[in-house]
Amino acid sequence: MNKVFNYLRNRRDAALLASAFVLLIAAAFKPAIPLPRNIYSYLLVADISQSMNVVDTTLEGKPTSRIAYTQYMLHHIVANMPCGTRVSIGLFAGVSIAALYTPIEVCSNYAAIQDTIDHLDWRTAWSGNSRLRDSMFTLARVIRAFPEPAQVVYFTDGEEAPKLHAFNTKDLTNFQGGNGWLFVGIGSEKGTAIPKLDDKNQLIGYWSADSFAMQPGIAQISEANIGVRDNNVAGATGDRFLSKLQEEYLKDISKQVSGDYVRGDSLQTILAAMKKQKPARRDIAPYDIQWILASIAGLLLLTAYLPKRPIGSFSKWLSIWVRRRRKA
Repeated sequence: MNKVFNYLRNRRDAALLASAFVLLIAAAFKPAIPLPRNIYSYLLVADISQSMNVVDTTLEGKPTSRIAYTQYMLHHIVANMPCGTRVSIGLFAGVSIAALYTPIEVCSNYAAIQDTIDHLDWRTAWSGNSRLRDSMFTLARVIRAFPEPAQVVYFTDGEEAPKLHAFNTKDLTNFQGGNGWLFVGIGSEKGTAIPKLDDKNQLIGYWSADSFAMQPGIAQISEANIGVRDNNVAGATGDRFLSKLQEEYLKDISKQVSGDYVRGDSLQTILAAMKKQKPARRDIAPYDIQWILASIAGLLLLTAYLPKRPIGSFSKWLSIWVRRRRKA
């Protein structure tokens, strides 16, 4: 043992390389130390009602549907989350929010979460209605059922179907549970027809404006008993219903439930708004030090191939280079 110690003491490069090797071995076991830290937990809710099939957004300069744009944003939001963050994906249709699973750790379940986002589809909706205001109460119950608190990020165009009137507007005056929720508006404020698609996602027409006629007490856009939209299809004339981002309505709802609203036209805007949300809780949690050990190992490897006196060696090399330049 003494021979090894004396050898390493006399061979600086060997000692540094051995230390770097030991640190890399330690880093491979993904060590962590317990530290008090903020624990962030999210329920990312995606509107999958048929108005989200409207093509009025762009990705990389190409027109795309609201639901495809939401998927793009969700993919990148999850990719930007640090390890330790917990995420659940929720679906909105009718008056209900369905959480596909309780919040799970983002890094160890990264592929599963991204696969869930890939499979968001309007055809999985269980109702043709889109009662955003009513869904606030369902959403609060879903959050209370989680094993730990979670913040909400709600991606929607804000379209209410059937349209709101005195008989179907839910009172949010005494609503509890929306503090800190973030609403993300998806779509354009320019009216665009809602496509009617078949079960193979093929366009067969557009939803008629008659489907949205306001009749008190009647779910105009869907058949109340079977939960699907009626069969009214608009032709090429002006009888189509034009859907647009209901931005002012979303701002009003977010204010009523003590939440916040941002327009979803920028990933950085959404991420910045999410950083302002309060953590789910503060607790003792493992802090990954693998990257610290690997970084130190890298510095040791670099130092092993540097001269013992790098400044003196550089000065000597510089003086030799200057002399040669003068002779030339």
